[in-house]
Amino acid sequence: MFNFVGKDNDFLGVMTKLSVNINKIAVIRNSRGGNMPNVVKAAQSIERFGGQGITVHPRPDARHIRYSDVRELKSVVTTELNIEGNPIDSFVDLVCEVVPAQVTLVPDAPDAITSNAGWNTVKNREFLTQMCEKFHKHGIRVSIFVDPDPEMVRGAKACGADRVELYTEAYARDYASDREAAIAPYVVAAEAARECGLGLNAGHDLSLENLEYFAQRIPWCDEVSIGHALISDALYFGLENTVQLYRRCLKDE
Repeated sequence: MFNFVGKDNDFLGVMTKLSVNINKIAVIRNSRGGNMPNVVKAAQSIERFGGQGITVHPRPDARHIRYSDVRELKSVVTTELNIEGNPIDSFVDLVCEVVPAQVTLVPDAPDAITSNAGWNTVKNREFLTQMCEKFHKHGIRVSIFVDPDPEMVRGAKACGADRVELYTEAYARDYASDREAAIAPYVVAAEAARECGLGLNAGHDLSLENLEYFAQRIPWCDEVSIGHALISDALYFGLENTVQLYRRCLKDE
């Protein structure tokens, strides 16, 4: 079904960058204690294999990536470090200390299994504006996680965000039954982002099955953040081949 690609593939046509979320690697480590697998080594390997960014989502319960991991990763990541999460006080302090290339603001509850909704950027405009201003003072690019709704995209612009990240769970869920209908609201939201001068990211449940079509329909997407599916695929294909398979899905041919 999938074709492996060799190390010499230069991916000259790539437009959308692949940022790999390594939370699930930390989940495996935490299940036994100790430091196996080593998330820092994994991040370095992912970059060597062609990953163009590393994403982490430290949560208050530290059930996967820990704040200490984020600090260690800052010193070794050579592409772009993206820290995502709910901007509670401890998260804000961590981001301002580490100063990643990008912070992605996600409105997930402390007990959320995974992110399950985007921000209402209209109702939360004052708070999100304050967050954007705070992170911008440290030179950090700010992305706001939103549902595929043009109003929420434009609201993010009004808050001072540099980018939005489209929450792609609905696209992934509906892709197999009707990919045209599944992608339609995302195209509209992506066009709204482009029209108002926002950069565009996307993430959540993107996979080898649905990523290529998403990239074809929205080729101006700056970055996709993928973790669960990619790390799961790595169990079958190996981490190096898997990173390159995802890169191939993003190639503009």
